[in-house]
Amino acid sequence: MLSWSEILIRLLLASAFGAFIGIERERKNWTAGLRTHMLVCIGSCLIMMISSFGFSDILGQEHVVLDPSRVAAQVISGIGFIGAGTILFIRPGTIHGLTTAAGLWTVAAIGLATGGGMYFAAAITTLISLIILWALKPLETIYLGKGKQKSLQILVKSEKEHQVVLKTVLEQPEVKIQSFSLEKNDQGYRLILKFDNIENTVITGLSLLLNNNPHVTEFSWD
Repeated sequence: MLSWSEILIRLLLASAFGAFIGIERERKNWTAGLRTHMLVCIGSCLIMMISSFGFSDILGQEHVVLDPSRVAAQVISGIGFIGAGTILFIRPGTIHGLTTAAGLWTVAAIGLATGGGMYFAAAITTLISLIILWALKPLETIYLGKGKQKSLQILVKSEKEHQVVLKTVLEQPEVKIQSFSLEKNDQGYRLILKFDNIENTVITGLSLLLNNNPHVTEFSWD
């Protein structure tokens, strides 16, 4: 059985590990922030301790067979419900929150490791997770962002207006559209344009142009 001091150490470490990752998510205003990550990590830690030591009083008794790992294993399955709540399906082809969901799943594993007394593994996983979430983001933008496909969605009220807007976009220099499609909904017509290797200066120019276009109800980049 764990001592009171050991229980306290594990819970405090788990809350600290969860806080480190939660702060990174919080500063970007994602759905799951500081408190959510801390609660997931400390909750997982407690469950791991219960799973490992909570049944010690009945273990060894006649006709009692327990697998302590089964309780901890349910955390990995259960965290999927919380992770699913952070995934936002904005529109066809646009999904946000996958990284946050993966982060919560990792935080749960960190909590389990801390509850199991694997402090070094929990600390190293926290450090690597922070590197992935924070330090690799600029590199991803620099080296992968330029070749990443961009999608521009423009909402207009009538079908004729979409032709005017499309012509306006095509007339702009350095604009090369890979494909486009038109969807009708309750708000009007949604024009979806896809670009490859579009520069940030071109995106800025198009955004300014569309913002001043009276035919455009709204637009967004993905």
